[in-house]
Amino acid sequence: MTLRKAALVLLALLACALAPRDARAEKIRDLCEIGGARDNQLLGYGIVTGLNGTGDDITAPIAAQSLLSLLRRLGVRVDNQQLRLRNVAAVLVTSTIPPFAKTGTKLDVTVASVGNSKSLQGGVLVQTLMKGADQKTYAVAQGSILTGGFKAGGSSGSSVQSGSTTTARIPEGAIVEREIPQAFVNDGAVRLALRSPSFTLAARMADAIDKALGAGTAHAIDGGSVVVKVPAKFDKNTVELVAALEDVEVGTVRKARVVVSERTQTIVAGGDVRLSPAVVVHGGLTIVVKEAPIVVQPNAPLTNGQTAVVPRTQIEANEGDKTVRYMQPSATLADVASALGSLGLSPRELASVLQALRAAGALEAEVVVQ
Repeated sequence: MTLRKAALVLLALLACALAPRDARAEKIRDLCEIGGARDNQLLGYGIVTGLNGTGDDITAPIAAQSLLSLLRRLGVRVDNQQLRLRNVAAVLVTSTIPPFAKTGTKLDVTVASVGNSKSLQGGVLVQTLMKGADQKTYAVAQGSILTGGFKAGGSSGSSVQSGSTTTARIPEGAIVEREIPQAFVNDGAVRLALRSPSFTLAARMADAIDKALGAGTAHAIDGGSVVVKVPAKFDKNTVELVAALEDVEVGTVRKARVVVSERTQTIVAGGDVRLSPAVVVHGGLTIVVKEAPIVVQPNAPLTNGQTAVVPRTQIEANEGDKTVRYMQPSATLADVASALGSLGLSPRELASVLQALRAAGALEAEVVVQ
C-alpha cells in the first residue's frame, strides 16, 4: 500500500469515527420486552405487631381474629373474649417477582393497612405467605417495616403528620421459595414486545436486527411485536442471542404529543411538535361583584330613629386584552415555545389555546389532558 492510499484510508477511518451518531438511536433493551420473560405480582395477607397503641381497635376485629388463629397454631390458648389489642394491625402485603428469580432471591415488599390502624410505624410484619394468581406460594415475607412518614400528637388532640403512616415497605423483606418457569424461546424464535407499539419502529427494529445478525433473521408481525429466528450459531446458547439483540441500536420514532396537567398547571411538549400558521384571539371577560352594605344611624340619640343596614352592590366588568396575534409557522420546539410564550397566558389559559389550535388543525400534535 502506497503512502497516498494509506493516508486516504486513515482519513476515511477518522471521518467514520468523528461522524455524528444518530442522537435518537436507542438500544433494543430500552424499547421492548422479551416475550415470555415477564414479572409476576404476589399478594399476601398478614398482621403487623409491636405498634404503640396505633393498631386496629375493636370495631375492626379482623386483626385480633388473625392473631388469635396464629396463637392457636403455635399452641397458645387464648380466650377471645379477653383479647383487647391496639398494637396489632391487619395488612395486605404485595410484591413483584422478576423473571428468572431463583430460590433464595430477596424481594422488596409493600405493606398497607386494611383496618382502621392509625399508624404502622415501628411495627414488625409476622411471617406472611406471598401467593401468585394461581394461588401457589412463591415467597415468604417477614421483618421490620419502614414507613415513609410520621405522625405525632398531644393530649389536647393537636397532631402533626407528614406523609402516609398506614403504608410501609420492607427492603428485601421477602425470600423466594419457588421459582417460576420462564420460556422465552418458542418454536425456535424469540419474540420482542414493543413497549410503545408503532409500525414504523417495528419495521426499523426488524431491519436493524437483519443487518446485525443476517438477512431474514427478524420480521415484524404487527406494530407491537417482532419475531427473531434463532440463528444456527446461537442454537446452544440463546442467552447470548438475547444479549446481542439488546445491544442493537434502532432509530426511534416519537409521536408529536403535548401533555397538559390541569391539576399541577404543567405543560410538556415533545420535540416533534409542529405549529402551522394560525390567528389567535384570546380575551377573557371578568365580572367582579362586591357587596358593601352601609349602616345608617339616626341623627339624634333621643329620637325614635333606628339603626338600619342599607345594601350597596358594586359591579365591575373587565373584558381583558383582545389583541389579535398571528402565530408564525414553527419548525422546532424552541420556535413553538417562543410562539406560544408570546401570548402571555397562564398555564390554564394556554391549555385551552392548545386544545383550540389542535381542533383547528394548526397544532400538529396530540394533546393529552390529565
